[in-house]
Amino acid sequence: MGASQRRRGADIEREIKRLHLDLGVHAERVPLSGASRYQNNGADVDVYVFGKDEAPLVSEVKARRNGAGFLTLEKWLGENDALFLRRNNSPPMVVLPWRIWAALLQKFPRQRECRCHAAPA
Repeated sequence: MGASQRRRGADIEREIKRLHLDLGVHAERVPLSGASRYQNNGADVDVYVFGKDEAPLVSEVKARRNGAGFLTLEKWLGENDALFLRRNNSPPMVVLPWRIWAALLQKFPRQRECRCHAAPA
């Protein structure tokens, strides 16, 4: 992966972090985004849905300029609130539009104190 792709990926991870912070939900971009095992995970962004004292949801961030791989998901989701995907003999997965994810996050009680805007990415 070239430097421009790494930079673009880091920019998108920072955007996801900022979107959560704007909702009052603490989130941290994982240093080196999966290239290391920071805090025992190799994910891209840790989202502290239940508060900073609880375990985060470890999140992977994917972006594609042309939407390759996303177009079918978007078509299946349509105007619905959620898309459930299940492969044979596997547990289901859920795809949510940002508007639904943000609404769900607003319903969770958690520490509202979030001093993370000033924190480095």
